[in-house]
Amino acid sequence: MPNKAFQLGDIVQMKKAHPCGTNAWKVIRMGMDIRIKCTGCEHSVLLPRKRFEQKLKKVLVSAQEEI
Repeated sequence: MPNKAFQLGDIVQMKKAHPCGTNAWKVIRMGMDIRIKCTGCEHSVLLPRKRFEQKLKKVLVSAQEEI
């Protein structure tokens, strides 16, 4: 399975929705761990990179498109 390309500032969709009802997250930190922030309630979550890549469904808005 190919790696999904994502970068800092992207809005991504995860496989499961957040309890607030939103399924869009913004990538706010990258490294061995990925920190994402819910676009609905502003809650942030820190996930190991491997787990994040498993749960990532697709990139909704690329940070390069916003510029």
